[in-house]
Amino acid sequence: MSRIGKLPITIPSGTTVKLDGDTISVKGSKGTLERRVNPGVSVNVDGDVIIVKRPDDSKKSRALQGLTRALIANMVNGVSQGFKKELIVNGVGYKVDIKGKQLVMHLGFSHPIEFDLPEGITVKVDKQKEIHVILEGHDKELLGLTAAKIRQYRPPEPYKGKGIFYSDETIIRKAGKAAA
Repeated sequence: MSRIGKLPITIPSGTTVKLDGDTISVKGSKGTLERRVNPGVSVNVDGDVIIVKRPDDSKKSRALQGLTRALIANMVNGVSQGFKKELIVNGVGYKVDIKGKQLVMHLGFSHPIEFDLPEGITVKVDKQKEIHVILEGHDKELLGLTAAKIRQYRPPEPYKGKGIFYSDETIIRKAGKAAA
């Protein structure tokens, strides 16, 4: 039995869930999200609880039930509380600035990189000892995709630890030629 799929999702106050055929839409204080539900599972909204059920006990149905429940729970959590990802930019001469809806990054290339932020994603840059780029949004999927695209411009390297990495990521450092 699916342990995640059978758990009910509680709807917080101030959040409305509407089920229209195979489309579920969740509206809250942070925004609105909409997603099509796979026809292999059924979604029921009973008062302030969402329950995802499967028709049989096959492996595919169990997987779809857990996936659908997790996606809907992320939607409910996102529109009520929101999500946050933090990136750290580490390197000599690396700079990050915000210009309107663009993130302008100087990452050691001959030109600055101008990254257009998607709709629904906000960014803050905290310049302390290291540069912290804090991304916030209500769509967890879009937030993770945006953070991955930014990280892709200069992934962390293992010798000096330079690059863009997540705040909870551990970079395993390697010894250089002198240690060999």
